[in-house]
Amino acid sequence: MARNSIVSDESVMISLSNVKKVYPGGNVALQNVNLEINRGEFVFVLGHSGAGKSTFLKLILREETATAGRVVVNGRDLSKIRQRDIPYMRRGLGVVFQDFRLIPTMTAFENVAFAMRVTNISEREIRKRVPYVLNLVGLAGKAKSLPAEMSGGEQQRVALARALVHSPPIIIADEPTGNIDPELSVEIMELLKAINMVGTTVVVVTHEHELAQRFSERIITIDHGTVVDDVWQKGGANI
Repeated sequence: MARNSIVSDESVMISLSNVKKVYPGGNVALQNVNLEINRGEFVFVLGHSGAGKSTFLKLILREETATAGRVVVNGRDLSKIRQRDIPYMRRGLGVVFQDFRLIPTMTAFENVAFAMRVTNISEREIRKRVPYVLNLVGLAGKAKSLPAEMSGGEQQRVALARALVHSPPIIIADEPTGNIDPELSVEIMELLKAINMVGTTVVVVTHEHELAQRFSERIITIDHGTVVDDVWQKGGANI
């Protein structure tokens, strides 16, 4: 990793400083965004479609770069990181996508194991770690099931297990309840909250205000590319 990409403050997991993102054609997706997410926080990033949430995600995953300003994730300045080091940076992020992104021809076990094999983890470690995370998300009995044989909620749990398998310090959930029933949405959020309670930083990007009000202690609202609200509320989830 390039030395000048390392930032010293280890308590700040995600930081955007005076960030602006302009796409070709002049579309301003984000402007003057300043925010910090600290280690161990459980944060919702709220916004309607087109508000800038997707661009926020792409910047912290280093799928896009900021037009101006600085983005720091897990201690690394993403404007200075080398292209070849981006995959290593992403290993510190567990990402849960709305559409699950499971491989349909692979079982639950194989989908989670695949995330380890692509980073050259030993088969011995895979055989030990995968059953552990599947049990953690309540899928111990579904290891041999294909995605088509599982409900939407079970598929989302496989996606969550895949995100957890490397024990990343940060979990990013992109509309994690968008394709499942409301009662299952609560179960997924309870799982994310439990993961957060053991020290993992969790960021949920969504448009669902009710879930945010119920589960999060901090809600960041993005509208028309700017942070319009950053509110702390007492309590959070009652689980």
